[in-house]
Amino acid sequence: MCQGRGSAAASAVCYALGITVVDPVFYGLPFERFLSVLREEEPDIDVDFDARRREEVIQYVYTKYGRRNAAQVADVITYRQRSAIRDMAKALGYSQGQQDAWSRQMEKRLVSPSPQDSDGPEIPDDVTGLAQQVVGLPRHLGIHSAGMVLTREPVGRICPIEPARMRGRTVLQWDKEDCAWMGLVKFDLLGLGMLSALSFSFDLISRHCGRSWALASIPRNEPGVYDMLCRGDSIGVFQVESRAQIGTLPRLKPRCFYDLAVEIGLIRPGPVQGGAVHPYIRRRTGAELVTYPHPLLEPVLERTLGIPLFQEQLMQMATTVGNCTVADADLLRRAMGSKRGMERIDSLRTKLFEGMAAHGIDDDTAQDIYARIESFANFGFAESHALSFAGLVYTSAWLKLHYPAVFLAALLRSQPMGFYSSATLVADARRHGVVTRRPDVARSSVGADLELLDSCHEGLGGEGLETGMDDCLHDHDESEIGAFDPNHDDGDHRRDTHFAVRLGLSDVSGISTETATRIVEERERGFFTSLDDLARRVDLSSEEVEALALAGAFDDLVGSRRGALWQIGQINGVAPGQLDVQVATQPPLLPELTQMELLGDDLRATGISTDDHPIRHMRDALNRRGVVRVDQLDGVESGRRIEVAGVVTHRQRPGTAGGVTFLNLEDETGLLNVLVAPMAWRHYRRVARTLRALVVRGILERGDEGVMSLQADRLEALDLSVPTRSRDFC
Repeated sequence: MCQGRGSAAASAVCYALGITVVDPVFYGLPFERFLSVLREEEPDIDVDFDARRREEVIQYVYTKYGRRNAAQVADVITYRQRSAIRDMAKALGYSQGQQDAWSRQMEKRLVSPSPQDSDGPEIPDDVTGLAQQVVGLPRHLGIHSAGMVLTREPVGRICPIEPARMRGRTVLQWDKEDCAWMGLVKFDLLGLGMLSALSFSFDLISRHCGRSWALASIPRNEPGVYDMLCRGDSIGVFQVESRAQIGTLPRLKPRCFYDLAVEIGLIRPGPVQGGAVHPYIRRRTGAELVTYPHPLLEPVLERTLGIPLFQEQLMQMATTVGNCTVADADLLRRAMGSKRGMERIDSLRTKLFEGMAAHGIDDDTAQDIYARIESFANFGFAESHALSFAGLVYTSAWLKLHYPAVFLAALLRSQPMGFYSSATLVADARRHGVVTRRPDVARSSVGADLELLDSCHEGLGGEGLETGMDDCLHDHDESEIGAFDPNHDDGDHRRDTHFAVRLGLSDVSGISTETATRIVEERERGFFTSLDDLARRVDLSSEEVEALALAGAFDDLVGSRRGALWQIGQINGVAPGQLDVQVATQPPLLPELTQMELLGDDLRATGISTDDHPIRHMRDALNRRGVVRVDQLDGVESGRRIEVAGVVTHRQRPGTAGGVTFLNLEDETGLLNVLVAPMAWRHYRRVARTLRALVVRGILERGDEGVMSLQADRLEALDLSVPTRSRDFC
């Protein structure tokens, strides 16, 4: 499974060949975004592949074209502050311990720039002085994450090459800019986790429900899909699951395919820094009149309500009011965003202003138009790219709506990917009625899979197992999609109601895919009758057996986790091929694990609780304190100061947020976005930066569309006795 993205989506030839899924003629995409007579380098084609099979694709290229004519592009790794401190301290003869301490100290300074906010030893001046000089300079060569070049003659005649550390690969000693300067064609062979998840989803549906789906056959324009997104119900959905996207979806209210492209392009540094997000949403909701910088720009900006969002629009603006050719406009776009092209900007800028003057545009308006073009040149998203991704947004949302159990199993198989941890994905699916079960050596596959619920008739099979409305089985017209009604009951969309998700054996920490495969293959020869039988038939280390026991994978085989752990001591030394000599022993009467102990074991073994949440065990104490649950916030008036408690799932500090740090708190009922202002962050930095769970006091804010957040003014530790993990981006 693969699809093209980026500027290649502006090529009708790429579309006709099936490389891309976007019709550039229908959307009016400028071809020069992909290829023009003024481009000094060859076009760049980006293709996303199923992440599992990316290495297979790379080796196919080497096999087909030969390692003499194909090579991967290098990536120049430059010094950053931490690596500069470490290497300069090493060069000056300081000990390994000092290098480590100063490197960690630099990390703290990056998080807390104020001197009074940093703890730890002072870094000597000779180290910092040298480090400041080398920051930004090349440190070593790496391999570009995706780029490959193909040449007619041996690539070694054009640029230096070397064998990569990974077997079967050749890498250039030039980066992508050098390759472009030499006129080499670069292909980006990218591994995309969502394509893996979609491939898994289609396979699971085919095997368990008897229905075949593919990217091209998913019914389009289904109102229920857009209704789900309008509610901000998008955890796990490609590209629109982040905190910012979930907060924007209910305000944007997507009602057609192009709205999904706008949603993707809107939450980007360019629109955010250019001040485009709020004006666009105000115009979208009718709170602001749609206007245009100049009447000539109305055809260019009409589809985005007078607000430039995409790079193609800045090209069209330059050609419409600046008398530039489309090739000139693309040259301007690339010159603005290129480290090596700044010298070209002045001449193109002069041409642009002369063209605007010829159209009678006054200086102030001309400066405003140019500023809009400039603000999006560096950070603006390509419309062709957004349209390519919009198809994956819709498909993943469609699967979440109709096959939530399938979608969860596919996402778990594809980890690591996306914004959320497996624990959050499982908790969200549970709120949607999906049952998830622990790993089991008698039932689990290698990865997460589906199994029939106990209440379902085992004789059912194929399409007879599908539930829900059949409205999702055919295409709809965009005209059928009316305005979003949050109170409308849109019926039962779920088609995999009869299935639960069973975690895979490879989901257990310490169990490799190879080990899980051996267990499953041996089980297919005959079910395991006891833990002793398993040990004799499958070559497992004591650590692997203990990991499976901790995860509850022997619960049905043995009866309890403590019983399984006790039996492990009895079978130590048993190996495959040994005679099955039974020695009668009386197991001790072991007390059952408490719910909290079971939860802790689950989180340690898989990072996932299938049927519990840490905050649930603290709810009585939190209730006595007056702490509000997330699912109770709809009944709390905006502007009220409240307390909310939860596990921290994310920490983010975007460069466009003015120093504000965003936390996601999750309790047993849902997620809440918490905003921590710079002053509050500095005051509570030790708590906010490191602790796994928090009680947060703050002011509840609710937007017009019901989007809620908490403006924090106090953070305190919430002591958990079980391990949890957060994904931190600050």
